[in-house]
Amino acid sequence: MASSKAHHATGFAAGVIAAAIVARIGGGGSFHIGVLLSFIAGMAGSTAPDWLEVAWWSRARRLWITHRTLTHWGLGWLALLAVSYHWLGHSLYAAPAFGFACGGLMHLLADWPNPLGVPWIAGRHSLNLWNSGRCDLIVVGASWVAAWFVGAHAWLPGGQAAALLRHLRIG
Repeated sequence: MASSKAHHATGFAAGVIAAAIVARIGGGGSFHIGVLLSFIAGMAGSTAPDWLEVAWWSRARRLWITHRTLTHWGLGWLALLAVSYHWLGHSLYAAPAFGFACGGLMHLLADWPNPLGVPWIAGRHSLNLWNSGRCDLIVVGASWVAAWFVGAHAWLPGGQAAALLRHLRIG
């Protein structure tokens, strides 16, 4: 499991990814409110697999299900991502749902290198790379590299992203 700070930092990246895709698809609606909602929902979704486990209706606020079970199920998050992507531009709720799913998947990707792993399809799978809280900089850096590439593809027309990369490498 990545640290709480890592999940928040990757949540910003997930929000940027979701907002870029929603803006590119045109599912933002009037005044691009969907772009903003997808960004906010991406940040919320990045911590959702953990806070959805908490029994908010009880005073004890204990977990109502075992950690890294149903709320960390990759297939569920992928299904939400696919369905909400399909409805972008057709439903008011699609953009925030898409952002939420992007954040949830980012959370799972951040937890995946941990020995505990995440249940992608049926059983848990782990990359077994490092223990909890270690190498958060790698996880956060990778999420921001992904956000840059998705954002560059969505917002920079044609080959301008490649030209910008060449410029940064030379300078």
